[in-house]
This record gives sequence, C-alpha cells and structure tokens, in this order.
Amino acid sequence: MVAAAVETQGMSPYEAARERNVQENKRKMEALNLGHLSAVIKEAPKTPSPLKPKRRRIIEDAVVVPSPPRRSRQLAQLPEVKYVEIAPHTADRMTRSPRKPADLIYLARSGTISMKARLEATKKAEELESQLDPDIPSFVKAMLHSHVVRGFWLGLPSHFCDTYMPKQDAIITLLDEKDEEFDTNYLAYKKGLSGGLAGFALCHGIQDGDAAVFQLIKPTTFKVYIIRAASDDGSELDE
Repeated sequence: MVAAAVETQGMSPYEAARERNVQENKRKMEALNLGHLSAVIKEAPKTPSPLKPKRRRIIEDAVVVPSPPRRSRQLAQLPEVKYVEIAPHTADRMTRSPRKPADLIYLARSGTISMKARLEATKKAEELESQLDPDIPSFVKAMLHSHVVRGFWLGLPSHFCDTYMPKQDAIITLLDEKDEEFDTNYLAYKKGLSGGLAGFALCHGIQDGDAAVFQLIKPTTFKVYIIRAASDDGSELDE
C-alpha cells in the first residue's frame, strides 16, 4: 500500500484512482495465474482443425436411350407420319398471288406535283363521290407519299371508322373499277389499312398527289375509284 501511495504522488485524483484499479487488476490476475495461461496459449503450436474428406462425384457417360415421341390419346391410333418419305419436289408449297408486270409498278412519278394539281385531283374525287349513291357510305382520300410509295399505311377518317368499320381487326377487300379484288389488313385500334395496301397501290400505279374515292359497298369491301393528278408538265397517268 505504501508503494502504491508513493507511485500516486504527484498525480491528479483521476489518474491516481485509475492507477489503483490497474494495480488491483494485476493482483487478481496473478492470483488466478492468468498471465501464465496466456503465455502458454501463445507458445502452443498451431495445428489445423481436422476436415472432413471430400467425396468426389464420378460422372459416368450417360447413355441416351431413344424414346418414342409423346402423342396425345386422340392421335395415338393414327399412323405415324414419316416426313423423310416426302420428296422436296413433290411437297406442296404455298402459292403466291401472281405479280403484275414490272412496267405497271411505279415507285415515283416522273415530274413534280404542284399543290394546285393535288387540289384539282381531290376536287374531281369529291365530284365523283357526289354522284354515287348517298345511301352507301363513302369518303375521299388524297394520296400521300407514305400511302403509296413508302410505308404503305393508309389512315381512314376517324368518324367513318367509328360509324361503319369493324370494331376489331379484319380483312378489308379493295375492289377496283374492273372488279378485281385485293385483300388488306384493317387495324381497328389504329383505324387504317396496312398489309396488302402495297399490292393494290403498286398494281394500279397510284402516286403521291392522286386522290381516291372509297365506297363501302359491303361491311368489309370498298369500291375504289382512282383520280389521277396531272404533273406540272401537263401529263396525266392512266391505268
């Protein structure tokens, strides 16, 4: 105690109390022989913990056994079809609609179309529409580049579609003045004609600036009358 008192001389009360606690803890550790035990643990050799031996999986080459194809009960009694017996030259192929001669396909009009010529074609189309049966729905559409040259998408008047056109997607037939039929795809949510319109436009040489009268003679059939617009050089293309 005297030695401890000497060591704490000149210390603040806090430092003196801390030093007394340190000395007290040292005496307790010596009484429990903890210092010797800690030294023994540090000097002991490190030995790895035993690990379980790994089991290696031996994967043998799988033998693929061919199994018969799964067939429904309704088809189980039918004879199996062997496609190898069908020769390529005898197999039925999809037939395509005959193409028009190349000279009937016009991708661009020679010459330019003025606004006056466009309005004149539309005016003639409106005059033609006025001569049709008023009980049969119809409308006039001025042809644009996106309708007949690139894109081939023809939007129809919204009020006309809401009143007369199918409420779901359908096949709409375009009937020309020679009663030749061309099927197109009508998209109800977009209110326009898409697939098949290119064939109709190219076969009839419809150009940017022309006008057309669409007369709904049946729920899914349009009678189409084409009015040609004159070029600036005064020429007018006919079918």
